[in-house]
Amino acid sequence: MADRGPVRESEAVAAVDVAHAGGWPKETIVALVAFAVLWYIASLLLPPFVAPSWARIGKSLADIASKPEFIAITVGRVGFALVVSFLLGLVAAMAMYRWSVFERYFMPLVKMLMAVPVLCWILFAVLWFKDRELRIAFILIVVCAPIFVIDVLDGMHAVSRELRDMVRALRPSARQFFTKLILPATVPSILTSWKVNLSLAIRVVTMAELVGATSGIGYALMQANETFAVADVFAWTVVLVFILMLAQAVVTWIERRLLVWRD
Repeated sequence: MADRGPVRESEAVAAVDVAHAGGWPKETIVALVAFAVLWYIASLLLPPFVAPSWARIGKSLADIASKPEFIAITVGRVGFALVVSFLLGLVAAMAMYRWSVFERYFMPLVKMLMAVPVLCWILFAVLWFKDRELRIAFILIVVCAPIFVIDVLDGMHAVSRELRDMVRALRPSARQFFTKLILPATVPSILTSWKVNLSLAIRVVTMAELVGATSGIGYALMQANETFAVADVFAWTVVLVFILMLAQAVVTWIERRLLVWRD
């Protein structure tokens, strides 16, 4: 009977993997259903401008489905800015890892960029750039790129000295040392940084579109606010949450495929 412990543990892990592979975990579904029930109760007790009914929100969602270009524009802006931010962050982190003097002088600037509030970047973008798309791209990149820099660089520095010494004993070239050890060991930090920046970018692009665009979800939210269409505001919020959950699910799927060695 003592030998059944590892078997049962492996069976439990396999069951969890099957549950995740089949869709959302049951805990997520239960939480969402509980929220929906609580919102329904609140809509019966509170005024419509505080908690609109699911019927009104559903009607607004149906209207949103008739104009998918707003969603596509916002998703495109976020996707483009995140790719550019990641490439800039990766190159900067590699340079700082390779040359310590570059890290000593450049890292204070990265931390300074992170300390500037998003609202200030929005105001700067409005003052500096005439093109609306350039404004939004600038805001997203200047907010997200520093996070990629710090997370990727921390992942590179986190590689243990024992592993580095072991690989150096094989006398690899500088390129081999980086591609065979440093970069693969940094993948968990990179994926975590993507998860953080996805959530951040969704919030930032909405704020940027509120004041600097004539299209996108942020612009639609501003129009709904100006017409006091509370149900539309909640419907667009539901869309934003769904977009983020879908993007996070994609990153999680990639993470499970790339990090099969991790428990």
